[in-house]
Amino acid sequence: MKKRVAILGSTGSIGTQALEVIQAQPQAFEVEVLTAHSNADLLIAQAIAFQPNAVVITRDDLYETVREALAPHPIKVYAGMNAVSSVVQMETVDIVLTAMVGYAGLLPTIKAIEAGKAIALANKETLVVAGQLITQLAREKGVNIYPVDSEHSAIFQCLAGEFHNPIEKIILTASGGPFRGKDRDYLQTVTKAQALKHPNWEMGAKITIDSASLMNKGLEVIEAKWLFGLRNDQVDVVVHPQSIVHSLVQFEDGSLKAQMGLPDMKLPIQYALNYPNRLKSDFPRFNFLNYPQLTFEQPDLETFRNLGLAFAAMEKGGNAPCVLNAANEVAVAAFLREEVGFLEMSDLISDCLAKVAYIAEPSLADFVETDKETRLRALDLLHA
Repeated sequence: MKKRVAILGSTGSIGTQALEVIQAQPQAFEVEVLTAHSNADLLIAQAIAFQPNAVVITRDDLYETVREALAPHPIKVYAGMNAVSSVVQMETVDIVLTAMVGYAGLLPTIKAIEAGKAIALANKETLVVAGQLITQLAREKGVNIYPVDSEHSAIFQCLAGEFHNPIEKIILTASGGPFRGKDRDYLQTVTKAQALKHPNWEMGAKITIDSASLMNKGLEVIEAKWLFGLRNDQVDVVVHPQSIVHSLVQFEDGSLKAQMGLPDMKLPIQYALNYPNRLKSDFPRFNFLNYPQLTFEQPDLETFRNLGLAFAAMEKGGNAPCVLNAANEVAVAAFLREEVGFLEMSDLISDCLAKVAYIAEPSLADFVETDKETRLRALDLLHA
């Protein structure tokens, strides 16, 4: 039977690539739900092409535009974030691909898990903010979480057939972004345009800036801890500029397993949606002869402070990763508006981590309040 897929964030980079996967595998998947924040035109085009049961535009002011455009089609149209949390619970949904950007993905993911839906997780912030809460809820509900991030998909693929063998550590690879090897003097004056030019991956603006600052890798470190049930000291990072080795697992006997391939998000998306079976695809194939050298180096934590801040937040635990994420979202948005410099993003995040009230064992309500408090403090710091 076809898997019926709800795509949260269908107009973003992951969402559009997921639709390409579904279009190429019509015998395996069909689209049940599409959601978008503000790209009404693309959402309308996607809905007409894929004929889902329902669509949600989270911006209320765009509801009439979407509703009128889809009136000739048998597609339900809703608006607002509450509607996203509702549609993921529909009986006709088999798996939810959470590809929304940032903290916004947390509550819909919780509602989907509560409804017993399998999760294909591309929204790393969900586990960064509330990893213990999410993983515990998934266990209680018997829900599987399949990672979509290329690094976590790599770890997941390396663990196939190895779930009875304890992990010694995992090694997440990082491309190093567009500023690998640069010093702080150089980074003082980098522009938004420079930061948005990732050498290997085509991604949305927010994750591209996170990759340039290494915050993306920091968020992935925290996500990996919860996805794979690891201690803090079992997660390591190495810079791999070619982005061919997507990550590695080291087992207790010292053996290392790596998952490799060209930088293409469609493969981990398809693997997550159709796990445990691999579908034949026409994705480009990797050729070793085109990459005669694969190199690896230590990340520069002094220059790229965000990665160190993420490790520190993971070590502190509680609501500290929630603070980290909220402050980073505000900082990146400000950088994209050209209101702060590249290095000032780390200063903003560090200040919030130091000053927002720490909660050792937060509830969901605490996470919601921490996110709100952190954003207000970050905005105050921006306008001070």
